[in-house]
Amino acid sequence: MSTILIEVRQAKTSDATAVASTHDEAWRAAYQGIIPGAELEKLINRRGPQWWDSAIRKGSRVSVLAFGDQIAGYANYGRNRARSLHFEGEIYELYLRPEFQGLGFGRRLFAAARRDLLQSGLKSMVIWALSDNEPAVEFYRALGGRMVARSSEQFGTKTLDKVAFAWTA
Repeated sequence: MSTILIEVRQAKTSDATAVASTHDEAWRAAYQGIIPGAELEKLINRRGPQWWDSAIRKGSRVSVLAFGDQIAGYANYGRNRARSLHFEGEIYELYLRPEFQGLGFGRRLFAAARRDLLQSGLKSMVIWALSDNEPAVEFYRALGGRMVARSSEQFGTKTLDKVAFAWTA
């Protein structure tokens, strides 16, 4: 019988290629048919290994969920960027490779990011999700997030609605 270590840890620069690959796979799975194809390609291609390497080197908070020696998911988080919302922290992104979804790993990654934000003194937090991304909306609802705002984002010629979920300590 073999044992596979599953851990959430801070990303290292050596993880940049794996995080970029995870980003690519997760975004294709999440947004195919929601974000127009050409726009989705642009968004994915902007976040290659060099982008992640630079973000990690500059101290961006990026945590990875490692399943053995494979990166199964990542979360990117920090201070809330929306001045109109009175929450201190924000999870900017939380994604898993499709084959790791539905196994509880997203909850582990979310809990680790939230704990890190709390330990940094950021007692409340928000996450944005595209309304059409039903799995994400349901995931954040199941985690106890309450819907606190709506907005929209432009992707080429298409405008998509997004919603903010919030948690307080």
